[in-house]
Amino acid sequence: MTKLALYSNKLEGHIPSSLGNLHQVIGLDLSNNKLTGEIPKELLELSSLSYLLNLSQNHLFGSLPSEVGKLNMLGILDLSYNNITGNIPSSLGGCQSLSSLSLKGNLFQGIIPPSLRSLRGLVDLDVSHNNLTGQILEFFQEFSLNYINLSFNDFEGEVPVLGVFANASAFSVLGNSRLCGGLIQLGLPKCEAKKHRKRFPVYVIVILIASTLFIILCLVYSWCKKKSKSQASQSSTNERFLKVSYNELLKATDGFSEANLIGQGGFSSVYKGILGHVDRSVAVKVLHLQSREARKSFVRECEAWRSIRHRNLLKIITSCSSVDFQGNDFKAIVYEFMPNGSLHDWLHSSTCTSRLNLVQRINILMNVACALDYLHNHCPTAIVHGDLKPSDILLDDDMVAHVGDFGLARFLGSGSNRNNSSGVKGTIGYAPPE
Repeated sequence: MTKLALYSNKLEGHIPSSLGNLHQVIGLDLSNNKLTGEIPKELLELSSLSYLLNLSQNHLFGSLPSEVGKLNMLGILDLSYNNITGNIPSSLGGCQSLSSLSLKGNLFQGIIPPSLRSLRGLVDLDVSHNNLTGQILEFFQEFSLNYINLSFNDFEGEVPVLGVFANASAFSVLGNSRLCGGLIQLGLPKCEAKKHRKRFPVYVIVILIASTLFIILCLVYSWCKKKSKSQASQSSTNERFLKVSYNELLKATDGFSEANLIGQGGFSSVYKGILGHVDRSVAVKVLHLQSREARKSFVRECEAWRSIRHRNLLKIITSCSSVDFQGNDFKAIVYEFMPNGSLHDWLHSSTCTSRLNLVQRINILMNVACALDYLHNHCPTAIVHGDLKPSDILLDDDMVAHVGDFGLARFLGSGSNRNNSSGVKGTIGYAPPE
């Protein structure tokens, strides 16, 4: 059994711990029943759960077991409208694949654990109608959240103004009487400035500042002098590649050799490479600039990757717009390398020694569906991929699917670079689901 749905019935009693024997289940929905008792730990040790665990709208009580952190592949967790008490366990930060988390309508207390910083893929978060305290954690500003609901708790302090908190319709902090600041639309009081107990004479402050600046300048000069020779090698280990030269990509792919060619399309060729200075495997997509459409494809893909971020989208590392050694224009996009190749390889290629089982196929379908749902419904501007096919679905070490190749992507909406055309484009033989 891979999916069990018993929602909206009149089930009573405790959740049986024997459900922990369903080692192949990827989705479990027991919501909207009359179930009581505590959440069995065995249920939270089902490592196969990757899609959904929904226990909402029951009468469950007790604390949330720390074993919830073992659901590291789970995408949606909904425990809303129960009577769960205690603190939110810090182990919840181990559920790093979560895209949606709802704990609303319970009796949780204490602070939101800082360990939730690791839930970088969260799109929706709802902890409203609890007894949570403390300040709103600033790292939520860094998440790609579509909506966060913190209403009707006892949070205090200043409301952030960046990220999701920059859009008044994307979050709610109602019913928290001790909050201040934030957007003007919230109508919250201004935060009081911190008062100094004692004022020092102006000349004392000037002397202290001047002395401190002099010491800092001396230290910086000394440090720069000692480190100038080693600065280049140290900075190369930075994971965020702001610039990669043509020469570096040439070396990484062994001169764009055919032995490293892993894919080819109408507008580009893709090579496997290793960036030597960080020893990292990458996929380098080199555009065939003889075609005018290839240049448009490069611009569209860069624009798309600039505004999207999701765990089921292929991760872009950097791009390169330069000239080769003959003075010709050179454009390339560098992606994270997917060791298990494309879905096309697994479905059609004779090089794959094994076939996908049913659970893997369902997981891949759900991964792609989540990516398309994000592109269509949760981006600031809806994006249509336009050429989705098995060769554009890449698989990582854990067989998690990532959608790539946005060379024919279209932005739906107003503006010079947006259009609503419905003309069929892309690879012959495939009609994209949009």
